[in-house]
Amino acid sequence: MHTDIHAHIPYSRLAEQLEFLVSVSINPEVFFSADALDHIVWEELSAQARVLHSAGLATTIHAPFLDLNPGALDPSIREVTRKRFQQVFLAAQQLKPRVIVFHPGYDDLRYGGNRLDWLKNSIDFWREFVPCARELGCIIAMENIFEKEPSTLRALLEAIDDPCFRHCFDVGHWNMFTSVSLEEWFTELGPFMAECHIHDNHGQADEHLPPGEGLIDFSHLFGLLRQYAPGAIYTIEAHTVERLERALKALKNYL
Repeated sequence: MHTDIHAHIPYSRLAEQLEFLVSVSINPEVFFSADALDHIVWEELSAQARVLHSAGLATTIHAPFLDLNPGALDPSIREVTRKRFQQVFLAAQQLKPRVIVFHPGYDDLRYGGNRLDWLKNSIDFWREFVPCARELGCIIAMENIFEKEPSTLRALLEAIDDPCFRHCFDVGHWNMFTSVSLEEWFTELGPFMAECHIHDNHGQADEHLPPGEGLIDFSHLFGLLRQYAPGAIYTIEAHTVERLERALKALKNYL
């Protein structure tokens, strides 16, 4: 099986699931909500990081996203976003993640008429953080959310033009929101992919099902990943232990 398998886990549940993660050798993708960042006990995070690293596990991080937007037209929103992401990088100093996943914040329904203004703000914003990622030896990865097609993400990636600034492809979001095929998406963004979020749905809601329980063709997906992004990390976004176990079993059919 592909060795770079990670699993989504909220930081609020990391302590209770630490023993399980170590016992089954699952690399965590730790999600920090705004509330989690405000209530971190740094000594506890440091101890948890030591347990993970001593067990030979790698980590990734998923940053908070609700209400945040690095390309917002309102400078106050960008400033709040900046402060939250600075907190994320403080946590990253402990966890030493390979990748930190961020939502770009672009939505064509809201910003379509101001796309270039949003893009300029986002480019300026991320240029502040790329040196932080380089110093930590990790990658900042932009995850597709509401994007109907990949041109805006590609414009952002090309403008930053740095190996520490890449793409996290979320196949579940692609299935819900995009109007282009997997081949078209990978043709545009495949070479930028550092990570792929693995979960299934029926195209109407973000169900976070194990692979094979929705409508996504995972055989096709993994073929494209092997072709375009053979070094990408695979992160299972299952929101319960039971779904994670089903997802791990299902992945054996594809990898």
